[in-house]
Amino acid sequence: MPKALSSQLQPASIGLALAVLTILLGQFLGILFGLNEDIIKDHLEASAIQVRETAYQGDQAAMDKVLGKSWSYMKRAHLHAGSMGTTATLLIIVVSLLGVSRLTTQLTSLALGGGGLGYSLFWMWAGFRAPGMGGTGAAKESLRLLAMPTSGSFVLASVAVLVLVVMASLKPGPKAPEKSWPDGKE
Repeated sequence: MPKALSSQLQPASIGLALAVLTILLGQFLGILFGLNEDIIKDHLEASAIQVRETAYQGDQAAMDKVLGKSWSYMKRAHLHAGSMGTTATLLIIVVSLLGVSRLTTQLTSLALGGGGLGYSLFWMWAGFRAPGMGGTGAAKESLRLLAMPTSGSFVLASVAVLVLVVMASLKPGPKAPEKSWPDGKE
């Protein structure tokens, strides 16, 4: 990597590492689901069965609905990790190349990388928790302190990148040298 590019990316390195970790989480979940779908679904069902009489009042249809949504949440975690990790990586590189302050680069990259990772983990954890809690609403509410700051930071950082790009595009560029004719006459 050219030294200039490396030095531009250095302030964003932690956020960039989190973004790549998010991409890897998405890939890992895809592999895990592909190899162990039945085992995961059996685990979710076992969690629901433990609370069938209390949380579901013996209602099998209600339990099945929560199990279906739980599996959807697990898949949502996989999809969010892949897309948010990739988006964060790209936006972090854009911010790094804009030449903004080191602090702006660090904060934006942390919000993007950490936000994508945290929000993806929120969906995975909500999917695992919902059957044993009797519903997806309860699971999401129990993880609100993970979901709200991470999704919020990701969105706000994305908007910040847009603002930074617009500001950079409005800055006057370096003045082109005036051309002179070879004989010195214009």
